[in-house]
Amino acid sequence: MHPDSRAKDAGDIAAKFIAREYMIIKTMENRERTAAVRYHACTKPAKKRRRMAGRILILIMERTGSVMRNFGKRQLGLLAAAMLAVTLTGCGGEGERTQGAMELIQNLDYRGALEQLNLAEENGENARLVNRARGIACMGLTDYEQAAAYFEAALAGSNGLVQNVDFDLNFYLAAAYTKSGRNIEAESIYDAILALRPGAEDAYFLRGNVRLALNNYEGAKADFDKVISMDTHNYDRLIEIYEVLDYYGYGGDGQAYLRTALESGDKEMDKYASGRIYYYLGEYQNACLDLEEAREKGGVESYLYLGRAYEATGDYNYAANVYNSYLEKYEGNAEMYNQLGLCEMTRGEYGKALEAFQAGMQLENTTMMQTLAFNEIVAYERLGEYAQAYILMGNYLNNYPDDQQARREYEFLSTR
Repeated sequence: MHPDSRAKDAGDIAAKFIAREYMIIKTMENRERTAAVRYHACTKPAKKRRRMAGRILILIMERTGSVMRNFGKRQLGLLAAAMLAVTLTGCGGEGERTQGAMELIQNLDYRGALEQLNLAEENGENARLVNRARGIACMGLTDYEQAAAYFEAALAGSNGLVQNVDFDLNFYLAAAYTKSGRNIEAESIYDAILALRPGAEDAYFLRGNVRLALNNYEGAKADFDKVISMDTHNYDRLIEIYEVLDYYGYGGDGQAYLRTALESGDKEMDKYASGRIYYYLGEYQNACLDLEEAREKGGVESYLYLGRAYEATGDYNYAANVYNSYLEKYEGNAEMYNQLGLCEMTRGEYGKALEAFQAGMQLENTTMMQTLAFNEIVAYERLGEYAQAYILMGNYLNNYPDDQQARREYEFLSTR
C-alpha cells in the first residue's frame, strides 16, 4: 500500500477556520467535465493591471496613511490560511445572467457559470459584478491567479467611493492571494480593511491565519487575542483558533485558550461547546459524556463530534452506530457519510466504507465532493480493485490537478 493512499478527512481538503455567516469557497468541481471555457483575461499589461485593480485597496490605504507595496510571490502549500469564508449571495444589481451564474456557482457548476458570465458581459450587465462572479467561479476551479485577476478587475471598476461591495471584493481578493501563496499581499489587504473597519472580527481572524503562514506567531496571537476579546462566548471561533494553531505546530497554545474558556465558568457554555472543547483537549471520556447529553437534548450537530470522540477512545463500533443513527433520523449529510466511511475503513470494512463515500457523493450540491471522491478511490484500492482506482484517480486529477498527494498516488497505481 502506498503511503499516500490514506483516506482524507474534511480538514485535508478545506480549512474549517471560517466565520459562521460565510460559506466556504471550496476547490470543488463537477465530476462531469464540460468543454473548456474561454477566460476573458484583462488585456492591460500586468503591472498596470495590478495598479488599477488595487484602486480601492490603495484608496483605503491612503485614507489611513498606509503605503501600497510591490510584492513578490511566495509559495504557501498550507491549509489553514488558504481558505477565506466569503458570501455566495449576490451583491444586488446583478443582471439576469449574472444572477443565473451565481445560482450555478451555488450548485458547483463553475464552468457553466463562466459561460453564463460571458453572455452577461456581451449583454452589457454590470461589469464589476460579472468579474466578481467570474472570480468566485475560478476559485471553485482552483484557478486562483485568474480569480485574483478578476477580483482586481472588479475593484478597478470602482467610482472611487468605498462601498460594501469593495470590502466584499477585497476579502475575495485576499482569499485568492492566499491560495496563490501571495500571503504578504493578503495581509496588507486585511490591514487596510481593519484600518477602516476595526470591528471586522473576520479580518482579524483571517489575518492571524496569514501571519502564521508568514511565520509571524506574535502577530497572529495578537489577532487571535483580539478576536476572542470581541466575543468571549463564540466557542465556534475559539475552536477554529485552536485548530489553526494546532495545524501550524502551536497546539499547546491553542489548548491553553480552550482550557481558559473551560475554566471560566461561563454559564452560556452549553454541553455541545464543552464537549467539543474536551475533545480537542484530548479528554475523550468527558467529551463523550457532554456530547451524549447534547445529543439527548436535540443537538443534532453533536453526533459528528460524539462519534469522533468514541473513535478516539477506540470504540469504533459505537462510533459507527452514532453516525448511522444520525443518517437514519435526518436528511443525508455529506460530512457524516464521510466520517462513517472513515470509521468503517478503520474497522477494515472497506465495502461498507465505499458505500458510505458513494452515498455522500450522491447528495446534491455537496462541498465535500473532493474529499469523498478521493476516499472512494482509497476504498477501491483497499479492496484490491486497482484498475478501478486508477481510472477514478485519473478523473479526480482532471478535476483537482493541484492535489499533489493524489498525483503521487496516481503514479503508484500505474504500477499495479
